[in-house]
Amino acid sequence: MTPMWRKSTRSNTNGGNCVEVAANLPGRVLVRDTKDRDGGTLAFGPAAWQAFVSLAKQHG
Repeated sequence: MTPMWRKSTRSNTNGGNCVEVAANLPGRVLVRDTKDRDGGTLAFGPAAWQAFVSLAKQHG
């Protein structure tokens, strides 16, 4: 299955820190840097990713 990447809703067009997320794969969520798409990808389990997003929203 091919990852379907989407840019973070927190990303903007002024050169800020941007990430893309692919959450369409069974059992994992992929994250990569939009400025270096070939530089590596992080993989998380869905529960770990949701926990991270929840904490980021609390502190963002």
